[in-house]
Amino acid sequence: MNTGSAPHLKQVFGEQLADSARRPLPEFTPRRVPGRVRMPGKATAVVGMRRVGKTTFLHQLRAERMACGVPADRLPFLSFEDERLAGLDATGLHLLLDEYYRQFPLPNGDEAASGSRPAVTWHFDEIQVVPGWERFVRRLLDTRDADVVVTGSSAAMLSAEVATAMRGRAWQVPLLPFSFAESLEHQGLPLPNPTKPVTGPEQARLERAFLDWLANGGFPEAQGLDRATRHQLLRDYVDVAMLRDILERHQVRHVVALRWLVRHLLGNAAGRFSVQKFYVALKSQGVAVAKDTLHDLLAHLEDCFLVRIVEMESASERQRMVNPRKAYPADTGLIPVFGRADRANTGHALETAVLTELERRRCEISYVSTSEGYEVDFLARTPGGRTELLQVCADMSDPVTATREFRALDSAGARFPQAHRRLLTLTQDGLPAEAPADVDVRPAYDWMLEPSQGESPPLDA
Repeated sequence: MNTGSAPHLKQVFGEQLADSARRPLPEFTPRRVPGRVRMPGKATAVVGMRRVGKTTFLHQLRAERMACGVPADRLPFLSFEDERLAGLDATGLHLLLDEYYRQFPLPNGDEAASGSRPAVTWHFDEIQVVPGWERFVRRLLDTRDADVVVTGSSAAMLSAEVATAMRGRAWQVPLLPFSFAESLEHQGLPLPNPTKPVTGPEQARLERAFLDWLANGGFPEAQGLDRATRHQLLRDYVDVAMLRDILERHQVRHVVALRWLVRHLLGNAAGRFSVQKFYVALKSQGVAVAKDTLHDLLAHLEDCFLVRIVEMESASERQRMVNPRKAYPADTGLIPVFGRADRANTGHALETAVLTELERRRCEISYVSTSEGYEVDFLARTPGGRTELLQVCADMSDPVTATREFRALDSAGARFPQAHRRLLTLTQDGLPAEAPADVDVRPAYDWMLEPSQGESPPLDA
């Protein structure tokens, strides 16, 4: 540990603890997180790309507890990205406990003694920067009457090594950029009443808002900004992710190859990607890099949630490895920033948004390539065991286009006969004149706004 003396650490911890107990909570748009957020006896790990709102989500969890009568001093919040804690390792974390119980001693006969609820719920922001953090959290769960919620901008927070140290005591909760529903709420716009038909003016308003959301993306800070400011902000997000989450964390040295890879993947949303072909393209441009290095860089981009990779559906591991994968950016707002200005990106943005919504619903996702040469964008397996084939097409009003897309679903449906078939368009005007009875055809925003059966129950449920 090289952060300085014990008195220095105690002072920093003391200031953060005092702030978390006395400072008013920030205003926030409530996030809709499907599935359980809290599991008894486990640390909740909220993971996602930088700037998606993980810190604010911790305050949302604290607010929910406060609304149930838990005092703020029993819900401490600490940020480990405080520059005064640079170099801290797990051996210094015992000073945090000493300082907390000095400031906020538990009274005799605390309600936690009855086992009804933990005495303290710790909220640790970006704790991944502290080497050995997982053993400290495990000790908290084992030896203290405590709950723990942590955040991190790396999927490796619950890697094999961390999972071993935690011994099954961690529960991962992914957080993504604003969904369409969250974006509407953030703007103060009403959501449709699911029990009433949507009127013409309401539908026009929804479609305008949906097109804006696709173009602007869902990063909270980017909402309401002009185009130039938003694009600069999003470029900064990508630069920070490359610097902090790849170059520094993984000690990457091939910066040129990384930048080429990022520009290619973010500028070609929903495109097929092959490391071999990209390796050849770089070589032709005079960029010397090993194929193994490119595989590593791709894995790092996935790890920090900047890029999502979808593999072809196959029972064969070899088939999944040799067939091209499809790459998607973390957010639709990145597409116009890195894509070619002369290319229409609306269809790619729509497909990216559908993928993100499937991830939000915690589906297992692949794409389907049939023996007849057709492709279906997504095969999704829901947590409840339901299988869906989803085809995304911005405009199906042309009968030729509609016939092609329905044939693709029919071809994939022969391989997955139990799968529910769904076709999503950009707007109501993009719907086909006719559709098979066994295909659910509707605008994507209507599907995204449908009531979720899997949103998180109250924390104390």
